[in-house]
Amino acid sequence: MNRKSFLNLSARAGLFLGLTPTLLAGNNRENLQEVDAVNALLGSNKAQGNMVNFADKPIDKVRVGMIGMGNRGSVLIQMFEYLIKHNHAEIVALSDLKEDKVTKNNDYLKTIQPEGADLYFGDEKAWKKMAKRDDIDILIIATPWNFHTEMCVYGMENNKHVACEQPLALTLDDCWKLIEVAERTKKHCMYMENCCFNGEELWILNMINEGIFGDINHAEGAYIHDLRKHMLDANYYENQWRIKHHETNNGNFYTGHGLGPVSAYMDIGRGDNYDHLVSMSSREQSLSEAAKTENYKTQKFACGDMNTSLIKTKKGKTIMLQFDTHTGRPYSRLNTVTGTKAVHEGYPSRLYVGHEELQWGHSWLKDEEYKDYRERYDHPLWKKLRTQIDANAVGHGGMDFVMIYRMMRCLNQGLRLDINLYDSVMWSAITPLSEMSVANNSASTKIPDFTGGTWETPRKNEILRDIM
Repeated sequence: MNRKSFLNLSARAGLFLGLTPTLLAGNNRENLQEVDAVNALLGSNKAQGNMVNFADKPIDKVRVGMIGMGNRGSVLIQMFEYLIKHNHAEIVALSDLKEDKVTKNNDYLKTIQPEGADLYFGDEKAWKKMAKRDDIDILIIATPWNFHTEMCVYGMENNKHVACEQPLALTLDDCWKLIEVAERTKKHCMYMENCCFNGEELWILNMINEGIFGDINHAEGAYIHDLRKHMLDANYYENQWRIKHHETNNGNFYTGHGLGPVSAYMDIGRGDNYDHLVSMSSREQSLSEAAKTENYKTQKFACGDMNTSLIKTKKGKTIMLQFDTHTGRPYSRLNTVTGTKAVHEGYPSRLYVGHEELQWGHSWLKDEEYKDYRERYDHPLWKKLRTQIDANAVGHGGMDFVMIYRMMRCLNQGLRLDINLYDSVMWSAITPLSEMSVANNSASTKIPDFTGGTWETPRKNEILRDIM
């Protein structure tokens, strides 16, 4: 495409997006993948929507291959003990660039699966050899972010379902690529958002389903987690891969912890959908000061200390999404949901339930009233799996176990997954869209319909089903 054609296309895209040619010629995450972004957001890529109700044939014992056996993979493998012992799953192969990581995890695996797994390591393409095997049903991917799309696509092209840590894609072009490949190959492509399976979030979702909140009009989610020490440590992240995103890009890089649960509260993809967003980042200061203290080689970062994105839905609801891994603000996912009858606010968890008649004042429920709602509306899944959840608390208090358990049991029974292809792409796409808005002075930015129009059909969230 020549420059004149590109500028013409950029101008037309600006009418659709509220973006300027200046932004589209700018420099952010591979120049924001200008042509791909314009084409994608002008609608040249279309989703068929044929995976919204997709369920593959039942798999009696799910055969698993795991790629990436570092910090995250080492936790996820521990979530399989119950499933392996009950013949619901087996781990066939492990892959990582480093031999010591696969060996260490295989030593653990042998304590719950005596035969262990086949190991793939030693070069950057070893995982491809594993993905080509014909005795693996699903690949679980827990590698640095920039490998996620390639690994998901390769897995599906080689007849594997894939489940991947967030984000599944870093560009809009890759979002569309995931949709095209999954719809064509008829393979699951799941964003492993563990917070969607946490006890508090499922309790709130269950109360919403039971009508306690009335109609939902606003929600807030976040990933607020001081990662400065982790990112600056020489060994915690392999080759310090995570901090490199902060050196060059500015937006929300980690959307799912906040966005996944509140999207479930609002029936996103199941009767409503995102329409547009605006995103704004504060100046950066906290990470650069920490980098100077630690004598890190880079001491200037593009990513602001706090990113705040506001999303408007097709039906007029609003979502506030925040991202802050630079400051010492105590951990929070916010987890706030406001309905016409009730309100919840997280960290600490507090609940307000309204009265039939208007009151002069209102306050959070007292402890006993709160406990009553918590016990009465606790999600059935957490009640049934309490023993197993307690035994797997190392997985973020048990939500990692519930996520893996649900995924494997859905595959065992030939049911739709709780998080589908379109959820996965929508949550991932907020990263490049937030970067675009930030780079264009927080311009209102249209969010493509990645569902092929299927969002318009209301349906109950899959995680409300009873699966054992």
